[in-house]
Amino acid sequence: MSYSIQLLGRPIVDDGSGKVHRFRSQKSWALLAYLISADRPPSRKQLASLLFGAADDPFRALRWSLGEIRRALGEDGSIEGDPVLLRLPAGTSVDVNVVTRGAWGDAVLLPGLGQELLEGVAFRDAATFESWLLSERHHLDAGTEAILHEAAVGMMTQSNYERAIHYAVRLIGINPLDENHQALLIRLYRLTGDTNAANRQFAACTDLLRTELGTSPGPAVSAALRAMKIRVQGPTDTASVEATVEAGLSAVRAGAIEAGVQSLRNGVAMADAGNRDRLRVTSRLALAEALIHSLRGQDEEGVAALHVADRVGMAINELTMVADARAEIGYVDFLRARYDRAELRLTEARDLGSDSGSAVIVAKTEMYLGAIASDRGNYAEATTYLEQALRAARAAGEVRMECFALSMFGRVHLIRHNYEDAARYLDLSLELCARSHWLAFMPWPQALRGEVELGQSNAAGASEFLQQAFARACQLGDPCWEGISARGLALTAEAAGQSERAFEILADARIRSNRLADPYVWLDAHILDAQCALGRRHGHPATASWVRSMESLASRTGMKEFMVRALLHAEALGDESAGQTARLVGARIANPVLAELLVVQ
Repeated sequence: MSYSIQLLGRPIVDDGSGKVHRFRSQKSWALLAYLISADRPPSRKQLASLLFGAADDPFRALRWSLGEIRRALGEDGSIEGDPVLLRLPAGTSVDVNVVTRGAWGDAVLLPGLGQELLEGVAFRDAATFESWLLSERHHLDAGTEAILHEAAVGMMTQSNYERAIHYAVRLIGINPLDENHQALLIRLYRLTGDTNAANRQFAACTDLLRTELGTSPGPAVSAALRAMKIRVQGPTDTASVEATVEAGLSAVRAGAIEAGVQSLRNGVAMADAGNRDRLRVTSRLALAEALIHSLRGQDEEGVAALHVADRVGMAINELTMVADARAEIGYVDFLRARYDRAELRLTEARDLGSDSGSAVIVAKTEMYLGAIASDRGNYAEATTYLEQALRAARAAGEVRMECFALSMFGRVHLIRHNYEDAARYLDLSLELCARSHWLAFMPWPQALRGEVELGQSNAAGASEFLQQAFARACQLGDPCWEGISARGLALTAEAAGQSERAFEILADARIRSNRLADPYVWLDAHILDAQCALGRRHGHPATASWVRSMESLASRTGMKEFMVRALLHAEALGDESAGQTARLVGARIANPVLAELLVVQ
């Protein structure tokens, strides 16, 4: 027998024999969902308070629901102990886990995909659980988007445009304001030759963005409208393909990015026309690197190239190249805060890289996994990953990866207010940036270094770092670096008593960091947190709106510390249940700074 648990939509437990279990108590479903989602077993006291606090005998009510779940699991599963340990029967499929950590081919077949977690279930006498449930629903909504996006891209790379369009349309139905979703659908219409449909979708997207956000479509949408299959003219032999790709890479390195990317596209088309599988992979890896790391706002096309590289690379057993493709897909998902999917791809890439003896792949994947753990508030895990990344980067002689890992180490210490350690790691990162002439990365550790000085009440030192970071970021035209340095400058203005100026700079920081379709989403939450804190301090009328935006963003993405901070902001504005949920979630985050904020005054 193979058990399956469906929590999306109307919940059921199917024991595989044709018998379907439906619990008599809605709180039994709530308890099962919470135990499945918990990152560590909760105590009976916590569960009784969370769900059964209004009962005459909370522990007896808890035991009743535990018994109901136990009967549904049968002899092969168990639910026992204190803390309560849930053990599902071997091979049990849980739909929420398939959405977050499963293959998209399995996830799109789930009957509840796109439906609400515990649909229709509500608990007015358990406000803290209601708050947790709302957060989990947001998180799974985002997971559904990520799955449908993968499915659309996957079908596109297999030239199954009908199914790809089906998934892309569903994506836009869920989140029409995401320019990457719009770009994907427009690109699909163009690739099928349906220019009229592409033009109609572009017009609809333009009207929507102007009406809802007051903006126009960015480079990703505009590029999608121009997408077409390249007609190859001339030779497609190995030497010609390699020469075309090398010319493209040389142009990108020289700063002629648009011309270089077009040459790389030609190289991909030539490799396809010549049916040269290894070159089909290498040319796409080169194109994706240029699109994702050099030509801003074009990640969507780069991801599509990586999916083809992955599929072809697996077919010809080029596992190191497959690992490289998956690492880059994971990097894009990391930037977009699709952390569950990013961890899946990066772990696969790390294992493939380790098996093939590629220290570069190991360093890259451990580095990104460390950044993800830090983004999510898992600081001990982040430290472990980043230590491994540093060792691998140094062993491979990858100075830029070492720079990145050091900066993320510095950020972990900054968040925890370990200012001396933060300064040490960030100074090392800056030193390596200068030594390796990686000036395009330097604004990131510079801006973080400025925040360290702010934390140590050195406004003059902070201003120096932040002004340099902002100037460099503007020269580079990098939205993320502009956003992080502008945030620091806003806090510098606040420290100088210029609160109105601080609010203006923070508003500008959010606009800058989000102006393209491929922002670093963590940064938006970081800026929002500063807006909420200043808004509370000065009674700004938009504070409640900022808090709602921050809470929604943090819950969708699984940024646990920002989720707790948003809830604490909400509590300060009068939402008592938000504070209770903050303490439930925050108790698991190893940050002494956050622990101080969670102390009930």
